[in-house]
Amino acid sequence: MNRLMRILKHRWLDERDVARALPPEALARVQQRVAASEKRHSGEIRVCVEAGLPLSYLWRGASARERAVTMFGKLRVWDTEYNNGVLIYLLLAEHRIEIVADRGLNRHVGRAQWQSVMDTMRAAFRRHEFEAGLNDAIDAVDALLAQHFPLRPGEANPNELPDAPDLR
Repeated sequence: MNRLMRILKHRWLDERDVARALPPEALARVQQRVAASEKRHSGEIRVCVEAGLPLSYLWRGASARERAVTMFGKLRVWDTEYNNGVLIYLLLAEHRIEIVADRGLNRHVGRAQWQSVMDTMRAAFRRHEFEAGLNDAIDAVDALLAQHFPLRPGEANPNELPDAPDLR
C-alpha cells in the first residue's frame, strides 16, 4: 500500500505544479542568479526541479538522492574542466532536496556544510518560498565555489553548462 500511495503522489503532480511553485519570472531570476554567480568562480551550478519521479524509479523504490545523482550525470554536471559542478535538485512530490557536487569541490566541502545548505533551503520550502530557497542555495554554493575555485584576475568562466533551471 505504501508503494501505491507513493506512486499516486508522484503521478498526481506535473509541470503545472512546478510552474505554480516557480513561475516563469522566478525561473528567469534564478537563471540570472546562476549566471551572476558563475562570473565569480570557475564552477558550474545547475538547478533541477521535478514534480515527481519517473515511474521506473517509483516501481523499484528509488530515492530522491538516486534520481539527483542520475540527473547530475544526465545534465553533464560531472563534465566540467575542474570537476567543480554542483547540482541543486528539488523533488516537489516528496519535498526532497538534494545537492550533488563533483569531486573537485567535495574535496573541500564536508557533509555537514552541504547539510546546512539543504536545511536552509528546506526551511524556505516549508514556507512555500521556493525561489527564496533556491536563491539561498545558489548563494551558499557560490560562496563555496568562490572560496575554493576563484577566478584569477582577467580570467572568465567559460560557462560550460546552461544557467537555466532544468524542469521535469
